[in-house]
Amino acid sequence: MKILIAGGAGYIGSVMIPQLLERGYNVDVIDLFWFGNHLPKEVGIINKDIFHLEEKDVTGYDQVIFLAGLSNDPMAEFSPAENFISNASAPAFLAYISKRAGVKRFIYAGSCSVYGYTVNELYDEESPAVSNYPYGISKLQGETAVIKMQDKNFSVIALRQGTVSGYSPRMRLDLVVNTMFKFAITQGVITVNNPAIWRPILAIKDAATAYIRAIESNEDISGIFNVASGNYTVGEIGDLVKSGAKKYLGIDVRLDIKHLQDYRNYKVSIEKAKKVLSFHPKNDVETIIQDLVENHQKFQDIDNPNYYNIQVFKRMSALKK
Repeated sequence: MKILIAGGAGYIGSVMIPQLLERGYNVDVIDLFWFGNHLPKEVGIINKDIFHLEEKDVTGYDQVIFLAGLSNDPMAEFSPAENFISNASAPAFLAYISKRAGVKRFIYAGSCSVYGYTVNELYDEESPAVSNYPYGISKLQGETAVIKMQDKNFSVIALRQGTVSGYSPRMRLDLVVNTMFKFAITQGVITVNNPAIWRPILAIKDAATAYIRAIESNEDISGIFNVASGNYTVGEIGDLVKSGAKKYLGIDVRLDIKHLQDYRNYKVSIEKAKKVLSFHPKNDVETIIQDLVENHQKFQDIDNPNYYNIQVFKRMSALKK
């Protein structure tokens, strides 16, 4: 099977693609490589903007995966216009030309941020999606656009991901567990802005598994699926990182608990993904911490701007002016 992955040189793709190669897939990546290239040499490379693709460029692929776009709230709020182009228009365009080219399946990297603010409810895929922030709105727009293109000859799967965390060769330190781990080992203090807020967390190893399950699901399957390793309050995540730093590294960490207002609060059910895709996460926050501990020598240069998407985005935006 031949697969094209847009944004495949990023955080998730750098973990997932080696696994796809091991399973015998032929993988090409289209990316602008803002964060470098950490992919195996067997991967085909297309250094091009998605909007410069033509129908002929995606002809011959069995599946197309959209991992591209702006990846978090800080990037979206820095440039709302670019956010809506990258997260709403780009997947719609890529799905459109993929369908016209005869691609059989399109997989979209969605986000649980579309749920916005909920109060002590476990949300499934039928629950209201009412985010009021640029990032969540744009991810919902992209999801809606690609799902509308689904038909009997074009399967579309949207994976609403929890906050992904864990080690990747294309490392990020701007994700909640990774960020707390960074401050634990560098400053000995973890700041928790609101301990009551809920977040679904997705271990990057489970994220890779979710995409594999989607790729390998029956060709008749389409739809939206929540994928997460578990639901945690931010306060609980802080406690787990604190105890992990002590257990694995012998570091005493202090928690600085604040009670700042946060309008993003959600926890999700993954029962649909379990039943339909056979997605059964193997990880949790504790195993994410173990993963970070085992690999922390590989990202000792904590201030490297490539670990923080907003820093690279600002730099690239400045170069365009």
